[in-house]
Amino acid sequence: MNWDDLQTTRYFREQVLIKRPYLKIEWIQKVLNERKPSEIQEDGRLRYWTYIEGEKKFLRVVLLEDGMTVHNAFFDRDFKEKELNYEVPLLPRD
Repeated sequence: MNWDDLQTTRYFREQVLIKRPYLKIEWIQKVLNERKPSEIQEDGRLRYWTYIEGEKKFLRVVLLEDGMTVHNAFFDRDFKEKELNYEVPLLPRD
């Protein structure tokens, strides 16, 4: 799989991947497959986190409201798993 196989926003392709060249598609795919833990942002976008063992950090991936389109991704220094309310249901995948 490569970045062209993933449904992403223009912002993700033109800004995020340039600013964060360390991002790996496998990490994004891991978030999409796990779909937890999660929150809904005020703008309706969905936040998902996963722990990246090799980096010893939590990766936050932000999806658009459709639950499929990747909009942003970054290591979240402030992530506290115990503070999540797990309010986002699992969305069906095609």
